[in-house]
Amino acid sequence: MGRAFEFRKARKLKRWSAMAKTFTRIGKDIVISVKKGGPDPNYNSSLRAVIQNAKAVNMPKENIERAIKKASDKTTENFKEVVFEGYAPHGIAILIETATDNNKRTVANLRSYFNKYKGSLGTSGSVEFMFDHMCNFRINPKDINVEDIELELIDFGVEEVFQDDGYVLLYASFDNYGKIQKELEDRSLEIISSGFDRIPQITRKLLPEQEDEVLKLIEKIEEDEDVQNIYHTLDFQE
Repeated sequence: MGRAFEFRKARKLKRWSAMAKTFTRIGKDIVISVKKGGPDPNYNSSLRAVIQNAKAVNMPKENIERAIKKASDKTTENFKEVVFEGYAPHGIAILIETATDNNKRTVANLRSYFNKYKGSLGTSGSVEFMFDHMCNFRINPKDINVEDIELELIDFGVEEVFQDDGYVLLYASFDNYGKIQKELEDRSLEIISSGFDRIPQITRKLLPEQEDEVLKLIEKIEEDEDVQNIYHTLDFQE
């Protein structure tokens, strides 16, 4: 198994994000997708992917339709996607993806979290180079041979294929998302969900008490309503 598999395994060892926040995140993704490509998923591949993700976490159909309708209203303000970077205690790099309608508020909040928990909010580019930006697809394994599909999709940029929780997972570079999505749809393969990850190139183990200090900062950041995803270079103790 490669780095994508190990990354996914590590993410599942420690889950600090509450499911209650998932619908809010997806709601923002819907607004961003509709504003960029329109409200019809047949002509908006980004929105089509977000709807798949919403269904994968059992988001009610009426919630999805309400979010699309709200996003279609010209008076609804769009969310700006902003990436923040910094360091937690003990040199652990942190990369934060946000979707915000008030960047000043988001910056102020994040800076306060870093200061309170002995970290430091960095400048653009300070830690992003430590992460590989990847896309992923979770597909229905029906009639799929993992080895065959990996060979067949290698020309589309797929770098790693493995089975996890009863599904087939595909990982590739961020830039290859669109053409892989199209190829999977052309093959009538059922995409359960898809998304993006920032996979750390190098991780660090800490002593348990040091790890707890880092997790306190991560948990605080995760609670912020503007935060969509958090990535870091901490190698969790098992």
